[in-house]
Parts: sequence; C-alpha cells; structure tokens
Amino acid sequence: MIDSFETTQNITIKQNQNPVENRLNRLLDEKDLSIYRFSLHHETEFIPKPIILEWKFPAVGVLGVWKPTADFSKRIEADWELGNHESRISIDAPVLALFRANDENGLCFSCSNAINRIEMSAKYREEDNNFYCQVILFTECKYPIRDFSIDIRIDSRKMPFFEALRQTSTWWESYDSLKPAYVPNITKQPLYSTWYQFHQDLDEQLLLKECSIAKKMGFEAIIIDDGWQTKDNNRGYDYTGDWRPEHFEDFGRLVRNIQDIGLKVGVWYSVPFCGTKSEAYKRFKGKFLTENHRWAPVFDPRFPEVREYLVNTYLQAARDWNLDGFKLDFIDDFKSYPETSFDLSDGKDLLSINAAVDILLTEVHAELQKINPEIFIEFRQKYTGPAMRKYGNMLRAFDCPGDYTMNRVRIADIKMLAGNTAVHADMVKWNFDETVEAAALHYINTFFGVPQISVMLSEAQTAHLNMITFYTKYWRENSEILLQGEFSPKLPLENYPVQSATKDDKIIFGLHSDQIISLQSTMDAIDVLNAKSSEKVLVDATSDFGKYDYTIYDCKGNTIAKDTIKVNHGINLFHVPASGLLQLQRIA
Repeated sequence: MIDSFETTQNITIKQNQNPVENRLNRLLDEKDLSIYRFSLHHETEFIPKPIILEWKFPAVGVLGVWKPTADFSKRIEADWELGNHESRISIDAPVLALFRANDENGLCFSCSNAINRIEMSAKYREEDNNFYCQVILFTECKYPIRDFSIDIRIDSRKMPFFEALRQTSTWWESYDSLKPAYVPNITKQPLYSTWYQFHQDLDEQLLLKECSIAKKMGFEAIIIDDGWQTKDNNRGYDYTGDWRPEHFEDFGRLVRNIQDIGLKVGVWYSVPFCGTKSEAYKRFKGKFLTENHRWAPVFDPRFPEVREYLVNTYLQAARDWNLDGFKLDFIDDFKSYPETSFDLSDGKDLLSINAAVDILLTEVHAELQKINPEIFIEFRQKYTGPAMRKYGNMLRAFDCPGDYTMNRVRIADIKMLAGNTAVHADMVKWNFDETVEAAALHYINTFFGVPQISVMLSEAQTAHLNMITFYTKYWRENSEILLQGEFSPKLPLENYPVQSATKDDKIIFGLHSDQIISLQSTMDAIDVLNAKSSEKVLVDATSDFGKYDYTIYDCKGNTIAKDTIKVNHGINLFHVPASGLLQLQRIA
C-alpha cells in the first residue's frame, strides 16, 4: 500500500492506496499556467482504488465557482458540504473555474480525460481561508487496468474567466482522442421542433402546415421528436427499441414532403432505452445495464451485438428516409447501476461502460457521415462535454420550457466550452396570451446560440408571428457575429445580465436587466437587444466616440425612432421599447 504525500510544486497526492508505481510530472511551467501529468503503471492488471490529487489556492477576491451545468448556483461551497462535480463521457466536462470581480479568472483547472468518470471540487476551508482543489480518480472503476495517465491543467492567469474556459476548450481539442466533429452549416440555422406543442400527438397535415409557415419565417430545419415511432401517447418509453414509424402511414413520404417545403429533417431517438413492450426487449434480454430504470430498461453497449443493433437502426433510417439529421437523446443514462454486471463471461467485449459508449458513438457518427457528410447530430445537456463534440455537431441547452432566463444561462455555459460546435437553445415556447413583448423575451434571450422554436405557429396571434419573423431575419443576418464572434457573458452570479459578441468592427449586446453597457472602444456598428421589460438603455463610453446614426425598433420590427447622435464619454441614454432593438452605425 502506498499512501503518498509527496508534492510536485503545488499538487499533493493526498490519497493513493494502490500498490503500484505512480508519477506526477510537470509538463508545462509558464507564469501562472501549469500542466501536470499523473500516471500509474503495474506489471499486472489491478482494480484501482480512488486517488485524490489536491492543492490549495488562496481565497482572495473569489466571488464564485463556475461549473459546466451549475445553472443558477455558482456560489462558493464549504469543504464540509457533500458532493463533488462529476464528469464522464456523457456528463458535463472535467473543468472548474473560480472567478473574481469584473469577470476575472481566479483559477481554472481541467483534466484531459473526458471519457472516464472524474470527480473535481474547489471548496472553501474556513480554518485557513483557502480553497482546496481536488481531482479524484477511479471513483467508479470496477474493472482491472494496467496503465493510466491523465493531464491536469491549472490556469491562474489574469484574463476574463470566459476566456480561460475558451482556452481550456482549445486545449482539449489538441488531444487526438478529443478532436471535434465537422460542423455543417445546417447546424447554424434556426430550427423548428415538434416536442413542446405536439408532444406525442403528431398530426401529419398539421405538421406540414406548420413546416410551411416555419420555412416562410426563416427556419431551415425541423426535428420530429418523440411520437413518430408509436401510437402510444403516454409520454413513456414502453414501446421504444423497435423504431418502426407506426404513427404515420408512410413516414418516408412525410419526410419527402417536408424536404420539398425546404426544411432539412432530423428525427429523435432515445438511444439507451428498450421498452418492455418492444420486440427488441425480448431479443436482448440479459443485455441491459439495468431493467429498473424509471423509464425503460437500458441497453448495455458493452455487448457488440447491442452496438451493432443501435448503429444499424440509425443507418437504416438515414438510408430509407433520406434523413438530414438525428436527435440522439438520453445518452447520460449509459452508466453503472447497482445491478450492472462487470463480468466478461456473458459475451461482453468490454468492461468499461464509458469506453463502450465512445466506441458506439464513434461508429454512429462515422457511418452516418458516409451516407450524408452534412448530417447533423444533436446532443443536449448534460452530455455536451469535449468528448461529445467528437460525435455531435449540435449541443442543446437542457429542457427549460417557459424559462428564458435558464435558457440564456445554459446556452452561455455550453458555449464557453463548445469551440466551433453549434450551440442551440432549448426549444422556446410561451403562452399565446402573453403580450408580444413578453413573448419576445423567450426568443431573444436565446440569440447567442442557435434559436429553436416549439410553438404552434398556425395558432399564434399575428403580433407574435410578426415578432418571430422580424427577429429570425435579424438573427440570420447577424448569425456569424452571434455564433462566431468573441463571446463575453458578464456577471455569472447574476445569470449573465449582459452578453456581447464582437466580430470585425461590430458588437452586439444582449441586455437582460437594468445594467449599464460598457463600451470600451470605437466600433463601426453597435446593436443592443433590449431583452428586458424596461425601456432605458444606458451606454457608458470610455471616451468620445463621435457621431452615429441610430434606429430604434420595437419587437415587431416597426421603426420607433431614427436620428443622429454623438456618443460622448460617459453615460449615453436611449429609450428602447421592451424587447426592442437599438442599432447604431458610425458616421465616417
């Protein structure tokens, strides 16, 4: 037994009860940026026990702790609180960031292994006023290994916390095992989803009508969600697993008709689930990770015949129906359950569930791309980490119907780590009795991602349709800036009340509460989305920026005011309607 407390620079091997050789080496040593490699080796295979790597960081000026899916909770946790941040191939990402005032990075640390389960924490110790940062390995490893290696990156450089996270994403991309998938243009176009307005009660003629309206409004793709495959509408998964389109007389015809309207078509699948009323359940009996899941038995991807069945299911659908994309759902339910077996004697070719998921999704992506190189594959939070970027080119915010603040936060949290992978909003919906200004808040709060919409357009009031049309046109005209520009989500503890994206000589602000916009330098074009219910927009210019023509629109696209103004040093006040738009163009 080895219980080492040796320290290499800052990191201490706090706990290691494995009878094996271990090493901790520093690979990079720059000012305030270090990379360490921790490795294990043994002559024979062994089942590893948990290992804790720890270091401390002074609690000076730290306001909160950012996690990939913390949502509204980015507070500081004490070291006596239970629970750590967990990541694995289909859950989150192995990174934490401590941020200071003015959105400054305090400490951003991350791990190179995005496949296996890693636990991480950064917790405050009241006895000495330090954060104790930990990386905990092998908390669920129930199978033997011989070698293991992981890199740990520790970044305390002075920069915005969102820049530190962006650079972490770039670092992950440098590993051959984490190279992101190709991102086709269709992933960066507004999308119509059937889920929230239809649920499982899909109607072919109404769906075609909706598609025609959506196309005219600027949408380019549709995801046909749950319900296409079964006549059962109990919002359960008893019949999943066979994936025969029983709901429609001719599903291939429906896809063709939608494509003739001009929309690309993607179809939803719940990948792990195999309902007890399906024929697949009988065929694969004994090849499940669990049969006690609240929704349905969960396929065990460690069986090669299970992986083959799932891959062939999607390939056949892509070929038979000429599909343009897939929404592959519930990937995070591929995990160990209390009754999960770790015995190879029953026909598995792998013991690691995470490794099996990696092999499954790698093959799904590769085979589908052979059929259609431009195919889109959507994953949703929490399976939006660096490993999932290998197989999917669309990452969507987790379900938050009717909650535009949560949608905004989740989009930003995914986007800071997503590189060039398209980040999508959860499908927006609202009550049609809302005022058009209130309805617009649901839509424009998503604009730093790709908007998805899930409302019955044929039943919407005219004002709502005008709003969607106006803002969809605006988003498409500015999508390159909104998606590819330098993204700055401000004030994480306040749910990013000010966001901006900058590209070339244009900046777009999303103003979500009564904050003051800080304009740091002269820009040729400045847009402010007044994504709140109050009208005052305050722009604080760091110097005199000269004359600008400005136009103010309401959320339906009506021009409210046009004039010329000098943007002077200090506070510049504009009155912009709730959910309206301010555009300024510098006069040469």
